[in-house]
Amino acid sequence: MSSNGGLRVGIFVFDGAEELDVVGPFEVLSVWADHSELRPTVSTFSWNGNGVRLSRGLRIVPSHSADDIGAVHLLVYPGGIGTRELIDQPHHLDWLRAMREQTAVVAGVSTGALPLAAAGILAGRVATTHEDSFDELVKLDPSIMVDTEARFVDEGDVITSAGVTAGIDMALHLVSRLETPAVARAVQRVIQYRGATEPWFGGTPGPGGTIGHPTRGI
Repeated sequence: MSSNGGLRVGIFVFDGAEELDVVGPFEVLSVWADHSELRPTVSTFSWNGNGVRLSRGLRIVPSHSADDIGAVHLLVYPGGIGTRELIDQPHHLDWLRAMREQTAVVAGVSTGALPLAAAGILAGRVATTHEDSFDELVKLDPSIMVDTEARFVDEGDVITSAGVTAGIDMALHLVSRLETPAVARAVQRVIQYRGATEPWFGGTPGPGGTIGHPTRGI
């Protein structure tokens, strides 16, 4: 990733990820990079660095693998049908737990909450996911308190969103939280997103505040 010293964002991509879960936050956060004094760098990465086929056929060639992505400040984990395979892979859940330990904020989009739950990252927290997967989320971890109304739930170091387009709301909320509402409004204007109003955006806000640094070297 970039060595410019700015904030680092990694978006994990995998076979069967939902297209808008990936490209919605990617668009918001990439546009943010054009308007931000924090100099964020937004990169996609897959498990082995190879290209992936998303759930509706879109193919993506990521910039990195999980081994070479390095430390990130913000990890975005999309949802999609491919999450059902990932929740049954112990080595993937171990990796996800390790990433959580060294990443300031983990953001699960839609059913991206399911691997987070399977890894124990949402234990005892308030969270949300796609409305069709509320029961599945609780089955994975009964200690999760599901918010069935919010577009996103901000628990400070972990954020989850409802389905698909709600990932855009969550990403705009992150811009507002990590920088300023004015910058988030500028991003919203550039992408001409009319589906949300302040505060960002029908979610359950958490502690907010600035983002920390990864715990291992950059």
